[in-house]
Amino acid sequence: MRAALEARGLSFIRGGRPLVDGIDLSVASGRFTVIVGPNGAGKSTLLRLLCGELAATAGTIALQGRALRTLSARTLAHLRAVMPQAAELAFPFRVAEVVSLGVDGIGQGLGRADRLSLVADALARADIGHLAGRLYQTLSGGERQRVHFARVLAQLSAGRSVEPDQVLFLDEPIASLDLRHGLAVIGEARALARSGVTVIAVLHDLLLAAEAADALVLLDEGHVVAHGPAETVLTRDHLADVFGIALATSRLPRHPWTLVPDPAAQPPLR
Repeated sequence: MRAALEARGLSFIRGGRPLVDGIDLSVASGRFTVIVGPNGAGKSTLLRLLCGELAATAGTIALQGRALRTLSARTLAHLRAVMPQAAELAFPFRVAEVVSLGVDGIGQGLGRADRLSLVADALARADIGHLAGRLYQTLSGGERQRVHFARVLAQLSAGRSVEPDQVLFLDEPIASLDLRHGLAVIGEARALARSGVTVIAVLHDLLLAAEAADALVLLDEGHVVAHGPAETVLTRDHLADVFGIALATSRLPRHPWTLVPDPAAQPPLR
């Protein structure tokens, strides 16, 4: 399977301390890959390096076969979208205006009506259509997260007119969300991966990550401990070494409950 992203010898040092240390990583195209690990493992730093937000101290990154450092800001805007862990806005934008930022100047052959349609679709997919006219600053933390999720959805849709093979980076996208909306966001991420978008996310919930992801990357102290299917990554030995916990069994539970709703069995969020 073709790699959408490849990192070789990737390191990042801050204050004399390596936050990411010599990582080699290949992420398959059109897959949902989740980075997991304890606090301070380097998960968010790795994600920010992979998307180009941070410049690596050493090593190389290729995105869809192209060296990341050679890509222009415009090319990156079409090729990948990034939802950070937290984002603040200083100006009093309304929700629809924030989501519109994802399509401004993005895409090719898109008229005003096309862009408005992409924004409306993204608002609906993030279940915030009813908030379109609200000021961003009046929203709860979870609602703000859904606004930024809608923004990256709109950006991907507009960018697809230029770059058909895209990558979506999500840093703790469900940290402030209730169960319903958290599962909906994960469901959207899975659907994007099925459509061909490569999705790379940071999650803390190991059970949800195991249930939803095609592959996991277990990180500890800036190193990749394991990379692969959940059953080979979240083993008793790995969890003991990385998280310092002793488990009674070495097997993951078999679907203790349905973490990711079946779209065919549940009505869409509206």
